[in-house]
Amino acid sequence: MADKHADHHRGVVQRTERISRHMVRVVMGGDGLADFATRGLTDHYVKLVFPCEGVEYPQPFSVKACRETLPREVWPKLRTYTVRAWDPYSHELTLDFVVHGDEGLAGPWAAHARPGDELLILGPGGGYAPDPDADWHLLVGDESALPAIAASLEALPDGVPARVLIEVDGPQDELKLETAADAHIRWVYRGGSPVGERLVAAVRELDFPDGDVHAFVHGEAGFVKELRHHLRLERGIPLDRLSISGYWRLGADDETWRQVKGEWNRQVEAEEAAAIAS
Repeated sequence: MADKHADHHRGVVQRTERISRHMVRVVMGGDGLADFATRGLTDHYVKLVFPCEGVEYPQPFSVKACRETLPREVWPKLRTYTVRAWDPYSHELTLDFVVHGDEGLAGPWAAHARPGDELLILGPGGGYAPDPDADWHLLVGDESALPAIAASLEALPDGVPARVLIEVDGPQDELKLETAADAHIRWVYRGGSPVGERLVAAVRELDFPDGDVHAFVHGEAGFVKELRHHLRLERGIPLDRLSISGYWRLGADDETWRQVKGEWNRQVEAEEAAAIAS
């Protein structure tokens, strides 16, 4: 049953599937998701809770109680993932994980997850869905943004123009994407290049259709910053028509990135404002 006084949902692994060379899909279910709900966004995200081994946590368990009563070094670790799909009738939550061997925390968990395994989940949050009144849509990201891009493509109105650029390691990392939109999808292969380098170049070279664009650009913070300046300053896209954020940052884990992300965003905004004013 759902934990009535907890700050989390409890999901039980129903099934898993490797959907590409580096991506594993995990479908969660169970009564612990009875109170989980989304609100029509395509970038809904959750925080997955990974307790530290060997630590006795306050009961009933809650992340808030842990942070109020325990030293930081034994706080449960949180990892942020986009909701690929939520079925409110079957109470099944689908999450896609990028997996690179034993690197990281959530990826290896997903690679070894089996039916019956449990995972605590916070959320969901989110803030974007494609505007049905936009003349066209721009969707850009790396593997971390792929679940949200796929969900956004499925939500686009029939026949609406879309330009989609997704950077992955290589051809074996492509996924079949479903949409009723008039979507031009380009897979940008990273190869041995730095993350985002080829993606930024591809966006810079893109011929933009005329009309009002609603853009979604997410992924590694470094290339997101470059693309934000390009789209705002060179392409003239208003900020309210642009959903853009660094999902992760090269060289930092999720917790470290969350601690500095607010200040990083403020710095980017200040640089952008100064450039516009000059």
